[in-house]
This record gives sequence, C-alpha cells and structure tokens, in this order.
Amino acid sequence: MERRRISSGSPYEPVIGFSRAVRVGEHVHVSGTAPVGTDSDDPYEQTRRCLEIILAALAEADAGPEDVVRTRIYATSADDYEEIARAHGEVFGAIRPASTFIVVSGLLDPHWVVELEADALVSG
Repeated sequence: MERRRISSGSPYEPVIGFSRAVRVGEHVHVSGTAPVGTDSDDPYEQTRRCLEIILAALAEADAGPEDVVRTRIYATSADDYEEIARAHGEVFGAIRPASTFIVVSGLLDPHWVVELEADALVSG
C-alpha cells in the first residue's frame, strides 16, 4: 500500500522527523498542528490558523474537512474552550467528527495556547 507524506514546511518537521500528514490508502493522519505563522495570542485566531494548516494538508492528501472522522484538541487552559470550540465548529459543525478536548500544561512554544490533530477516512 502506498504511503504518501505531506509536508507543511514547518521548521520542526526535519528536526523532530515527522510529516504534517501521512496518507496510507484511505486513511489520512494529520500530526499535531500548532498555530505556526501567527503572532496572535487569541485562542480563536490560533485555532483558525491550526485549522488552515490542517485543511491545506488534507487538500494535499486529496481529502477535505468532510472526510475528517476524528479530531483532538490540546489547549493550555480550559478557559479558552469557548473560543477554540467556536473556531472548530465553524469548520466541523455540520461534519461532527469524534473529538476530544484535552487540557495540557504547555506546548512546544509557550506562546501557543492550542494544537490540533485530525484523522480522515477518504472513500474512493
């Protein structure tokens, strides 16, 4: 089965040794995606940036938001839930994938307040 790696150009990819996304058959797994490229401290804006990167990786893997079956949200504060959920809901509100919201003590860059993962299943 073909294994296709997708890069987003993140400076962390070659250092850590990971791909933004990997497609194997019908399955697309998008790595933990932080708001790289934004200077905003706003949880909503950071989540929107994460989703932009995820949607671009999915598109490169010939998938779309409608193919997403699971997301994981890692946030540094439960207080940011409403703004993070609002941004997530703008993309996935009608699709309604399985999802988990996890509060963590910190992320790689202390400026980041959110990181997301996504798994998709592409039929045909």
